[in-house]
Amino acid sequence: MLLASPIPAFDDNYIWLLRRENGLRAAVVDPGDAAPVLDRLDRDALELEAILITHKHWDHIGGIPELKARWPDAVVYGPANEPIKGLEVLLAEGDEVLLHAGDTCFKVLDVPGHTEGHIAYYGETLLFCGDTLFAGGCGRVFNGTLAQLYHSLRKLAELPAHTLVYCAHEYTLDNLGFAAWVEPGNEALKARLVATRQYREAGEPTVPSVLALEMLTNPFLRVDEPTVRAAAEKWAGKPLESGEEIFRALRAWKDKEYD
Repeated sequence: MLLASPIPAFDDNYIWLLRRENGLRAAVVDPGDAAPVLDRLDRDALELEAILITHKHWDHIGGIPELKARWPDAVVYGPANEPIKGLEVLLAEGDEVLLHAGDTCFKVLDVPGHTEGHIAYYGETLLFCGDTLFAGGCGRVFNGTLAQLYHSLRKLAELPAHTLVYCAHEYTLDNLGFAAWVEPGNEALKARLVATRQYREAGEPTVPSVLALEMLTNPFLRVDEPTVRAAAEKWAGKPLESGEEIFRALRAWKDKEYD
């Protein structure tokens, strides 16, 4: 069984630690800071075998040099289409990453938009999607395009409904606040807000989430829903003819008036 546990970093990042049950070899996803990773590896007496990178932003790659200094044999995987110093295996759609002596296999998905070459890792119903899809929301567009991000989200929405979504930030409560602007009458969203507040008050992470729940409550995955379309059109002040136009309006709305 593949286990994924969060290593908190900075104010709201999650570095994901991957290991097989009872195994001593580990991988980490998006280690922006080496210190908490080294602490966890030492505490659990684990050997680092791989570093998986989703995109180029500093809070996802900053720990690579120090981790490599400690674990020089750890292999650094990352996107072929982004300039990231220290990558050893360059990845794109259709590639596979084998970990834990071949017991773990991740398929690589191209999910650009947040950045131009962002990738995700999917295996054993676990999705490590960096800053593309968040619990209750999605990433901003920096070096990619809105069209890319829209199509990347549509791709992720086609994964099995029971997929566990391991994003890289604790943004859920904030994201759901905007979702409630879009769909104030969404009963599943109301229930999720209550549960999310309880998790945060208890100091617990709200991720991973489940893709099925995202499809019920995340407006950026719900552009085909009449309620979402109506809200986006009201904000835009005009009819919106496609899912991509609705997505663009939602992202602009959140960027300009909520965040």
